[in-house]
Amino acid sequence: MSLLQLFTATDAAPYAWSLVLAGGSVVASIIPLGAARSAANFEMKDMAAPRAMFDRFPTWGKRASWAHQNCFEAFTLHAPAALLALIAVIQSGPLPGTAVVAALAHPALRFAYIAAYVGNVPPARGLCWVTGLLCSGILYSEGLKALLNG
Repeated sequence: MSLLQLFTATDAAPYAWSLVLAGGSVVASIIPLGAARSAANFEMKDMAAPRAMFDRFPTWGKRASWAHQNCFEAFTLHAPAALLALIAVIQSGPLPGTAVVAALAHPALRFAYIAAYVGNVPPARGLCWVTGLLCSGILYSEGLKALLNG
């Protein structure tokens, strides 16, 4: 089974995968944050106030921390959209192809966002952020349309 077949095995699959992979992007954002803590000579005593060591982070490490925080914000916006689309598919049938593309593009954009943020590539970071936001908006729109019309 190819990766595309796995992600589109059922009408609901793209939205379930979108939710799982969006959560995975939050978890993945811990990796550069951990590297930043290591670069700041993390010690067990830092566990008492882990945010206080932020000032010791290298510049890229501060961006890693901000990217990590933004991943939570993006997930809280995207997860309900993916769930709405998932429910709409179960209740009303398949959503338009734009919703499938949006569902699968969002997690990829979030992983690219983390890399662009930590790597200090503001235009790419901004493009990933706004396109990811648009993907969530498409899922809300298509999910609501299906439930209200179906």
